[in-house]
Amino acid sequence: MNPNPPHDHRRLGRELDLFDTDPLMGAGLPYWLPDGAVVRHELEEYVREAERAAGYRHVYSPVLGKRELYEISGHWSHYSDDMFPPMKLGAEEVVLRPSLCPHHALIYRSRSHSYRELPLRMAELGGMYRSELSGVLGGLTRVRSIQLNDAHIFCTLEQAVEEARAALDLIRRAYADLGIRAARYRLSLPGEGGKYVADPELWRRATALLEDVLGGGVLQGVPYEAVEGEAAFYGPKIDVQITDPAGRESTLSTVQIDFHQPERFDLHYIGADGAKHRPVMVHRSIIGSIERAVAHLIEEHGGAFPAWLAPVQLVVLPVADAQVEQADEVVRRALARGLRAELRTPGDGTLGARIRAARLVPYQAVIGEREAEGDEAAVRLRDGRRPGAVAVDELLRRISAVAGARGAELWPAA
Repeated sequence: MNPNPPHDHRRLGRELDLFDTDPLMGAGLPYWLPDGAVVRHELEEYVREAERAAGYRHVYSPVLGKRELYEISGHWSHYSDDMFPPMKLGAEEVVLRPSLCPHHALIYRSRSHSYRELPLRMAELGGMYRSELSGVLGGLTRVRSIQLNDAHIFCTLEQAVEEARAALDLIRRAYADLGIRAARYRLSLPGEGGKYVADPELWRRATALLEDVLGGGVLQGVPYEAVEGEAAFYGPKIDVQITDPAGRESTLSTVQIDFHQPERFDLHYIGADGAKHRPVMVHRSIIGSIERAVAHLIEEHGGAFPAWLAPVQLVVLPVADAQVEQADEVVRRALARGLRAELRTPGDGTLGARIRAARLVPYQAVIGEREAEGDEAAVRLRDGRRPGAVAVDELLRRISAVAGARGAELWPAA
């Protein structure tokens, strides 16, 4: 197996000016350049919209927490080797969070809840930090600063299986829109020698529910297998496994059913009988970390992102200086429609050189003397097709339709 994928995101990310690192910022702490920030922003907005449509409410929570918070959650005793050291703040110690779960448990606990409110779906695109060893850091796939697409569903025991299934369906639809293929589902169980919560009944109940979610072995056409040693410290999980172009497998998305943290934080809701009941906490991430998702998309598409994700969606190419003014007007009209468009003038090189330089841009609009006179553009598509001369307004309408549809074909019928 080739250890370097055909489209290595580390190389492409730098060549395409998407992201980079600096030793003064530190290893495993990448920064996003403008084009990479566009991809990240569009991906984040896609996730937020998908979650809103699925009934999630979004929150923000701080990246710091008192050490005591993680002692309660169990992270300190089971996960502290992967956390950054505490920082003194007067008489207190605070740490960079390694997970969003404890914060969301506190947000749930801050208000009383009735069974009528459940399931309560809480989502956040939030930062977290993990003290990865320098030897395992690489590109965007292993980093120390992570922007996580995370969510926690607080529900009754009877609702847990259906909520977990709905989360897997949300993952399936997101993968279809992003051009990602799930290789298999992995039921991740505890293994020998790991630091796990010592509560056999908790593990048995959570595992049984996840097995129910996965059904008879194939869900949504994707097989699953149980693997020991891959569970979270507080419970089993379903990992959605993907493979990169080199055939290497990794986890992108997860769904977990958790009885541990609701108990540790003494979470409850008021049932129909007027008594307090313990909710179940379903953890769910559609695309995992933004960093790992973008790394996979770079390699999967070779930098030729779907039109709605592309940093530049339209490049306008005047044939000669006489058409620069008209081409600049086309760019302004595209920007007014919310499209990401750029002008490449003859000063940037010959027409052929400019076309080659823009090979990853979904749409090219060439404007010569005849096109300028008719307010048209000769369209070239990234896949090599040349639909011919099209009125500028029609061209911009079609690009807007594709960008808005997310996942639509490159050049839809009129």
